[in-house]
Amino acid sequence: MAKKRTQTKAAKPSTGTDGNYPVVGAREPCPCGSGRRYKACHGRAAAHAVTELVQRPFEGLPGECDWVALRELVPAATVELTLKDGLPEGVPSVTLATVLPMAWPGLRRDNGAVVIGLQNDTASGDLSRDLADILRRALEAAPGSPVTAERPAAGSPRLQDLIDTSAPFTPVVHEGFEFWLESPENNTPEVAASLERANEAAIPTVRLGSVESAYWCETPEKNHLRWVMPHPEEELLDALARLHAAGASSLGDGTRLVGSFRAHGLMVPVWDLPTAMRAGDVEKPAAEFAERLAESLAAKTPLTPAERRARSGLTNRQVTLS
Repeated sequence: MAKKRTQTKAAKPSTGTDGNYPVVGAREPCPCGSGRRYKACHGRAAAHAVTELVQRPFEGLPGECDWVALRELVPAATVELTLKDGLPEGVPSVTLATVLPMAWPGLRRDNGAVVIGLQNDTASGDLSRDLADILRRALEAAPGSPVTAERPAAGSPRLQDLIDTSAPFTPVVHEGFEFWLESPENNTPEVAASLERANEAAIPTVRLGSVESAYWCETPEKNHLRWVMPHPEEELLDALARLHAAGASSLGDGTRLVGSFRAHGLMVPVWDLPTAMRAGDVEKPAAEFAERLAESLAAKTPLTPAERRARSGLTNRQVTLS
């Protein structure tokens, strides 16, 4: 249900002796210069060095559900971030992007602006700490420089320590990856070709406006609605089971709740939609479903046998992504 994660490009071999090598794709050459693949060299030690596994890395951030959606569901989107301590001198803006050119974890643009990519392999079990480390190093990088992934120090800041949690988190979904370009007029043939390939692979996606963190997407055979929800999993499964058993879990004719997946500690129910059902057609049914779901979540009565069967079916169709 989610698109394939782009692998991080191999970094230039390091001559350091402290073992602090960049993190690259598992099958790529190890940055230490040994000639072996990363997974068979320093990647093996890195895998064993993970001492923490944070199930909800975005918990406490504004828009937690949208963070999950941008990490797992949305091809091309950006969000302007507000830092707790304000922008450093020479940094006009800080932007979160779903993915960056060459799968860079982060970059400092020529004009000093900072952009960090969300859909990259990470170095530890705490995605929030990894992204915070990339952000900090991007803020200190020279203009025009990409930032590679490295393992953050234990106890280093997390996103929750750096981002103003009182500021809104408002994703902007793009049709393509033109946001990569700082100066479109300087577009080279190589960049144009890269953009064309990326745009061809992107699944058309729209964020609904009537409800929070719900994303319509178009595929050749059928369309889908994928909705990241903040409710505790057991309560949400009970609520969905009540609605499903009552025949109230669809979003209209030709639609069907087909299951869900877990991502970063949250549940993401998924509906199949007819190909003729566009994003605008889903707005009202989604808002009406949100009302039904709120009533079902508030119910405290035990599940009936039919509802338990519905819950079992939903559980069996659940997949864990992360």
